[in-house]
Amino acid sequence: MTSRKSDPAAQAAGPLAAVDLGSNSFRLEIGQLQDGHYRRIDYLKETVRLGAGLDDRSRLTERAMRQGLACLARFAERLRGFAPHRVRVVATQTLREAVNREEFLERAEAVLGQPIEVISGREEGRLIYTGVTALLPHAPGRCLVIDIGGRSTEMILDDGPAPLVVESFRTGSVSLSLRYFGDGRLTPAAFRAAQIAAGAELEEGLPTFAAGRWQRALGSSGTVAAVAQVLAATGLTDGTITPAALRWCIEQCLQARRVDALHLPGLKEERRVLIGGGLSVLYTVLMQFGIESLHPVRGALRHGVLVELHQRLLAAQASRAVHDVRDASVRQLQRRFHVDLAQAERVQQVARALYERVEPDAPPETRRELQWAAALHEVGMSVSHHQYHRHGAYLVGHADAPGFSQSQQRRLATLLLGQRGGLGKLRDTLHDERAAWQVLCLRLAVLLCHGRTMPPRFDALRVQRQGREVRLHWPPGWADAHPRTLYLLQEEQAAWQRSGRLRLVLPRAN
Repeated sequence: MTSRKSDPAAQAAGPLAAVDLGSNSFRLEIGQLQDGHYRRIDYLKETVRLGAGLDDRSRLTERAMRQGLACLARFAERLRGFAPHRVRVVATQTLREAVNREEFLERAEAVLGQPIEVISGREEGRLIYTGVTALLPHAPGRCLVIDIGGRSTEMILDDGPAPLVVESFRTGSVSLSLRYFGDGRLTPAAFRAAQIAAGAELEEGLPTFAAGRWQRALGSSGTVAAVAQVLAATGLTDGTITPAALRWCIEQCLQARRVDALHLPGLKEERRVLIGGGLSVLYTVLMQFGIESLHPVRGALRHGVLVELHQRLLAAQASRAVHDVRDASVRQLQRRFHVDLAQAERVQQVARALYERVEPDAPPETRRELQWAAALHEVGMSVSHHQYHRHGAYLVGHADAPGFSQSQQRRLATLLLGQRGGLGKLRDTLHDERAAWQVLCLRLAVLLCHGRTMPPRFDALRVQRQGREVRLHWPPGWADAHPRTLYLLQEEQAAWQRSGRLRLVLPRAN
């Protein structure tokens, strides 16, 4: 009988935390998933308006960064005591756009004590869909899910357990409010201009999300929730959003003439400054895609993050196979770029064996990143055998890969770039010792499998780590029997010596 302590489901069932660094608000959700049910434990939200802190050069201002950091310091207090693997932090459109995002991320990670993943627009949409479906009772018919954030709008067409199509459009309540209602005036010309701008961004989605391709339209989070509260408070609807109800809201704005004179029941103070842009994009979405009624739902990005964090814990702790969408993404990329699966498996096996020797206490995510990089190390050959490591790094770094954050894709791309050739191009990466060991193990695995077979007498090779030095040992006669492998190992030894980072030591010649 399996004890509860060793049961992966039991271990993954404890409290988990998700932090969503949105363009308007930062949110911290603490919850628990057990037996297919979600239970909220705590929820914190602060209006930070990070997106409003982007200047005309797409740089975050110091003031905006300080506001965000102050919020994260408060979140860090609540997260004290959480194991790092039970927390996941994601950032969205503002940090996708900010050219100085690395500066903010470095400071934010130091304050929060957690790594921050910048996710792509499509990945954001996929996680929103995961959160919505996790909290929504199953109902027949295809759904259209819409999430209007501060600087982006995500639209998802469902296909049962997985989204069929996910798109992200660069328009939202913050960006439109700043551009067209920044002076505080609510005028017909401003609403018309904002709706035209939103429509231009959304127009390319017309064939994909046209009426007739879905039976129900659902709205998640932010703008949808704020407007639904107004409609319910005024009694216009039960919270369902319709074109007629939105026209009434816009008319109230026009009568007020200014944001500071607008008083709508149910509208929170922090949302008032964004109401012009929010109503503009929401009305445009309904009219452009033929939506007669949009139903607000509870699920949001942060819930999707928690669901996937739970699944990742199960996958990391279980001896049996547990679904991780990133594994499916890797397989899809292998098929797409015609990877030699047998060679990928060989390199994975060798890299895993080496890494277990040099980094036995590495976190599960770090181990899995090395395995994914080994599985994808030859994707660049679909472009050209020459410099295939560089082609592969570009493809993996820029491909749509559900489940992966932009940050993690960059790490995989760096590993692919570093699998061969000089180490000078990885100078910054190698300052991170854990990343350096990943690079070394992948390079050695690729080298040892260069004949597209398992390394000769691999079970007889021994690996010993001492500090930043790793020693290889082989039985008598091995080097004489495999001179080409020995030559490649000597070249590798010289490359690491030039790098000044790790040290690879080979047995002395007899």
